[in-house]
Amino acid sequence: CLDCGFLKRLRALCDGFNRDFFLIGEIIHGNYKELVNGEMLHSCTNYQCYKGLYSSFNTMNMFEIVHSLLRMFGPEDWTVCRGEHLLNFADNHDVTRIASILENENHIKPLYAMLFGMPGIPCVYYGSEWGAKAHKSEGDPALRACFDAPVENELTEYIGALAKAHKSSRALCCGDFKAVVLQNRYCIFERRTEDERVLVAINAGDDTVTAHFDAGCGTAVDLITGEKHDFGGGSLLP
Repeated sequence: CLDCGFLKRLRALCDGFNRDFFLIGEIIHGNYKELVNGEMLHSCTNYQCYKGLYSSFNTMNMFEIVHSLLRMFGPEDWTVCRGEHLLNFADNHDVTRIASILENENHIKPLYAMLFGMPGIPCVYYGSEWGAKAHKSEGDPALRACFDAPVENELTEYIGALAKAHKSSRALCCGDFKAVVLQNRYCIFERRTEDERVLVAINAGDDTVTAHFDAGCGTAVDLITGEKHDFGGGSLLP
């Protein structure tokens, strides 16, 4: 609803104060590039991938989220927001918390792996890093609860490891996006720069699967654990 001329003046004013000013728009639908560009907003909320992020796990259909990511950030020139860094989220102040909307609680860790692996800026809503629950039907006070203290648990540690991996990888921060393997229950996609290649592998199923693809090398470094990973056979644990 904001006037484009106003946004241009706002961007110029903020750039004049400090080039580190970062303008994020809360946008649900429409053409994000009309407002997210070099003259207006730096970023906006990526609602166009929000629903697919959780429903792909609930319906065991990785095609939904990967096709959304290809439409937004794929290698073709026609893609909607290629090169932009949108604000990605699993939940926020206006929607049901992710721990409450997932039908299988075991999916929360691979979902966050997807969030930190996809193009854009991963954003974790306070409380959700330890699995806080709340439904939108309960109203804003439930979604925006006050907590006496943060909770440290396995999920918190895992998201911390994902954040560290993302921060240390230029490919995850700025790399191109390409789908490598895509099946209903599992997928592998690639983030790449000239100097680095990262493969993000998600298996939402209950069984180990073997994914056949050109890994490009025999071994790699697991960015979450720091250990070496042997691609031999391409096995993905459940």
